[in-house]
Amino acid sequence: MDTLTLSLDEARWQAVVARDAAPACGPFLYAVTTQGVFCLPGCPSRAPLRRNTRFFADIPAAEAGGFRACKRCDPKGDRAALHRAAIEAAMRMIEEAEDIPSLAALAARAGYARHHFLRLFKEITGLTPRSYAENARGRRLSAALAKGERVADAVAGAGFGSESRVYENPARHLGMTPGAARRGGAGEVIRIARADSAMGPLLVGATAAGICFLGFGEEMDALEGDLRHRFPAAAIEEAPEALADAMRQIVAFIAEPQAALRLPLDLRGTAFQRRVWEALQAIPLGETTTYSGLAARMGTPAATRAVARACAQNPVSLAVPCHRVVAADGNLTGYRWGVPNKARLLASEAAAHGSLPPAPPVPARKAS
Repeated sequence: MDTLTLSLDEARWQAVVARDAAPACGPFLYAVTTQGVFCLPGCPSRAPLRRNTRFFADIPAAEAGGFRACKRCDPKGDRAALHRAAIEAAMRMIEEAEDIPSLAALAARAGYARHHFLRLFKEITGLTPRSYAENARGRRLSAALAKGERVADAVAGAGFGSESRVYENPARHLGMTPGAARRGGAGEVIRIARADSAMGPLLVGATAAGICFLGFGEEMDALEGDLRHRFPAAAIEEAPEALADAMRQIVAFIAEPQAALRLPLDLRGTAFQRRVWEALQAIPLGETTTYSGLAARMGTPAATRAVARACAQNPVSLAVPCHRVVAADGNLTGYRWGVPNKARLLASEAAAHGSLPPAPPVPARKAS
């Protein structure tokens, strides 16, 4: 065995001893000859003796060596797939139920003890079963109101016991009162301002509570169409003077980001979406994270796809910096305001922070 192989194996062995799930020497698997299993380097099992340990680059190589997957660290993801299927079935049960199913009923349906089911559900969805059920009711209510149903009928059809339960905390379910949702923003005034920026046309919309829309890098008609789609019945008023200070900050940020934007925001979304948007605001200027990393920061490591969807639905770009999230392989992925603009923003922020700029953009995948 040559010196290079010895050095690599030694680095892998140190990663096994340290239970390092993301070792600097790169991904690998180790096998225990006395047990006939192969594991991930971060496996929680007791470390084997060095003389009983073999290393493999990937699963096919380990299986070709006559080893089977460890049931604790689940290197093939079989157990994780079973867990996800069980939780997805529970999610369908919640979606289809008129009333919120009990935790005991959901756990029994999934075949897990209650505490274990609750932990899995939170890891995979980012929410407790009750919060998920409340969000599901909120979506049903929002859809019914958008169709013009009477508030009382929509509330009852969505599974709420009474209108008072919705009006007690409308932001929790809709981000606005049921009446406002039904009217598509009717009765609300959204002030807008327009400007040219270093990345093209810029449009900002704000309610009395704060900025509710921030878009850039497209034709002005497209930006305004996006805003009107979100608030189809709201009164749109030009208000360049009222929004002059906010516009100055945003234009300066696009040209040369030196500090995070601190603007009053009117964010309307589900409880989980707002959690994601708050987590995005906590990413420091000049730094990036991955979708899985953001999910882990939120304490929901298995909710990567839900986090990515919430990032894509962010209505206030820049102030809620979804551009600071990249794919696990470093790909900048799709960005609502253009992958080239995402690359330029990250490069500018990295330069302002004194760090190296990210790699140049690669062809975009599905928008995230």
